Amino acid sequence: MTTTALGRAELLEAYRVMRTIRAFEERVHAEFATGELPGAVHLYAGQEAVAAGVCGALREDDYIASTHRGHGHAIAKGCDLAEMMRELFGKAGGSCNGKGGSMHIADFERGMLGANGVAAGGAPLACGSALSAKVLGRGDISVAFVGDGAANQGSFAESLTLATVWQLPVVFVVEDNGYAQATGTRYHLRGLDVARRAEAHGMPATIVDGTDYFAVRAATEEAAERARSGGGPSLIECKAGRFFGHMEGFDTQGYRGEGEVEKLRADADCLVKFAASADLDAGELAAVDATIDAAVDVAVADAKAAPEPEIGALLTDVYVTY
Repeated sequence: MTTTALGRAELLEAYRVMRTIRAFEERVHAEFATGELPGAVHLYAGQEAVAAGVCGALREDDYIASTHRGHGHAIAKGCDLAEMMRELFGKAGGSCNGKGGSMHIADFERGMLGANGVAAGGAPLACGSALSAKVLGRGDISVAFVGDGAANQGSFAESLTLATVWQLPVVFVVEDNGYAQATGTRYHLRGLDVARRAEAHGMPATIVDGTDYFAVRAATEEAAERARSGGGPSLIECKAGRFFGHMEGFDTQGYRGEGEVEKLRADADCLVKFAASADLDAGELAAVDATIDAAVDVAVADAKAAPEPEIGALLTDVYVTY
């Protein structure tokens, strides 16, 4: 895909999504450092083109299943910033009423089946929603986001097998950011691409630059069309490094080479690459930036002022009444 394949409004929307994810994550990083933000937080900065490119190729009625690093996926699928920020702060009115926190943001109305604290936990969920779509003839598809470390989980291999055998309308998106927590892919994957594993299952697979929005979107559009037309599952492997540690609060990133993060930010920033290739006026981009920054400020202020959940909420949203 080239920039000419998208209209001006679509290009601005793509930039808005990526810039929103970046602003949200950088603000969450700052808020966590103050000690006010509870729980575990995994930031998505650096990988914005993957979430934006994939979700930009989907329909509103399509579903995604996310990972523990799920803020970017949620934003790209249209989840509300204020509700997300409330959820991170554990407040009433959050995406899951303050019960799930960062790793369990979900919004079924927007097709977001949830971030997931279980590595590769979203893969079988996406197979389930894809099976539902196939049996009921709805026409929607499902996307499972999976990290490179999660690609080593048995549930991931099982999901590939299931999707292929049943020819499910599902797309597996593997985000290879170079590390499974602190273990490099050269070790835990033996330097091999996850795409080869999909091909071993008889599934079409492709590898793209995860910092190139247009490459990600083009690959997703092809895979989505295949799934929607009855052609079965596909896998897209996107390579894009993360700008922050595995998780906020403890990762000193001593496993990374000297200057590695600085080089990523200088040479592999998907926002910079997008702005350079898209024919958009600097003034337009600045206006988008200002609007997004203001929205994030409002979301944080709202979350801090929001009430704690009522104690009675502990007895709701459970499957069994004891």
